[in-house]
Amino acid sequence: MASQKNLSCPVCQDIFKDPVVLSCSHSFCKQCLHNRWSEESSKKCPVCKITSQGEPPCNLALKNLCEAYLHDRDREASKPLCSLHSEKLRLFCLEHGQLVCIICRDSKAHNNHTFRPTDEAARDYKQELEAFLIPVQEKLKVFEQVQGNCDQTAKYIQVQARHTEKQIKEQFKKLHQFLEEEEEARITALREEEEQKTQMMKEKIRGLRRDIEALSGTVRATEKELRAADVSFLQNYSEAEERVLQHFGLDNPEPASGVLIDVAKHLGNLSFNIWNKMKEMLTCTPVILDPNTAHPDLIISEDLTSVRRGKTQKLPENPERMFFYTCVQGSEGFDSGTHSWDVEVGDSPVWALGAVATSDQSKLKKPSKLLKMSFCQGEYTADSMQNPPVVLQIKGRFQRIRVHLDCDKQKLSFFDAATNTHIHTFTHTLTEKLFPYFNVVNEQPLKIMPVMLSVSLCSDKH
Repeated sequence: MASQKNLSCPVCQDIFKDPVVLSCSHSFCKQCLHNRWSEESSKKCPVCKITSQGEPPCNLALKNLCEAYLHDRDREASKPLCSLHSEKLRLFCLEHGQLVCIICRDSKAHNNHTFRPTDEAARDYKQELEAFLIPVQEKLKVFEQVQGNCDQTAKYIQVQARHTEKQIKEQFKKLHQFLEEEEEARITALREEEEQKTQMMKEKIRGLRRDIEALSGTVRATEKELRAADVSFLQNYSEAEERVLQHFGLDNPEPASGVLIDVAKHLGNLSFNIWNKMKEMLTCTPVILDPNTAHPDLIISEDLTSVRRGKTQKLPENPERMFFYTCVQGSEGFDSGTHSWDVEVGDSPVWALGAVATSDQSKLKKPSKLLKMSFCQGEYTADSMQNPPVVLQIKGRFQRIRVHLDCDKQKLSFFDAATNTHIHTFTHTLTEKLFPYFNVVNEQPLKIMPVMLSVSLCSDKH
């Protein structure tokens, strides 16, 4: 840094202001020179007395040098001083974790302590804080990704609600006028669920936004500290470190589970439930497909009883949805009693039917608790996912398959629905709920067949 003497005006003895240079190479403050010339009524150099002609030009190099000197001087003056000795804080005590001056270094309070120049200490602590900041930045990315999926889910809830409402109305149009009250009751239930689950998502999103704002604030504040001057950084380091570390224990947000509209509840067996009030005979489907579990490549029929391969849809990555196979589950799981459902497979060249436990389900993981019978390339195969697949010695093809689940005996059996001929039986050890499983890889649909039911009312006789 240039000395103040070399940057001082010979007239005012202060740092040059708007310096100008004379032909003799001497420089002066513009105002100082004009004042001297006005007093002497001549344009002689105040130093060497050589007469100058015309208006002297600005000494730009000298002006820039003076401005830089003043800036450095002000910055030096702004640095905090030792509260005990009024000396500049040039050292950092590693034992006490604080700035000290030269005199402090030799005091008893810091006897046998280790010191570092402020620039070295700041560099080391910045590296440490940057390391702490990395996982917080990664956590911020996770929160932002989850919020993005939540935003998509919230929008999809609206789409589901509108579509479900449309289907409810279309089915109710087929009924008589006196069913208006039932229609209104079900739409109300749907809207209440929509409002409830939309509110759940709004609260989830608000929570994520609060967390993201907190994380973003910490990241911004920490990045600002990292850009600060060494002394200022070291003064605020402890607070910055505490601010970053408080986010280490923050758990990653979990995807919202069970927040989609329960379409199966509103549409599944809708006509049957109405019939139960009307005391008339209607058809009932023993298994209802759950579209919230369907692979994005599958198209579910409006009545939730048929599934086929179609164009990939943009759907929320909710935890219930299955991604490993192009499959869909039934809406209800079974862990007791016996249950049967007939599936029309027709001439589909590839399909699989069975039951799955979804406790360990992951969108990128092959389900490990799946019992299924498959048909592919003219062969029937039994696969329990725990043992190698077994090719079944069967001739011919079946048009309809009956799946029979006996939870009490822990058996899953398959029959030719046309002749009730036994095909294969799995004996398993699963005790959790098993959900009907349907896998299709082409446009030929798999359709769950309805059953005819009649109900007669009777009272117990004692």
